[in-house]
Amino acid sequence: MSQSKHHLSVLLGLQFSYMPNETKTHKGLQKAQGIGNPMRKRLFTLKEAAEYLGRKDYGMRELAWSGDMPVVKREKDRKLYFDLYDLDSYIEQNKRTYQ
Repeated sequence: MSQSKHHLSVLLGLQFSYMPNETKTHKGLQKAQGIGNPMRKRLFTLKEAAEYLGRKDYGMRELAWSGDMPVVKREKDRKLYFDLYDLDSYIEQNKRTYQ
């Protein structure tokens, strides 16, 4: 907070709390949700995608291996990436009402 804003807040009896750019929440989830980031990340690592969907890492691998979840993978690379749009689409397709 700038010096002049601080003096003004004291005069008006206002209290401002400072919120850092990165809160104490899990940084992967924070990045995944685009909190504090106007340009959202589009490709997630396996671990980030698993956290986004609330699954274990192995559960994400099973989705990729079964073909239920598309992956982005370079030809010579072993690392799997998951597109945010595919993750959101998976959520929408698997919504059910509780009966």
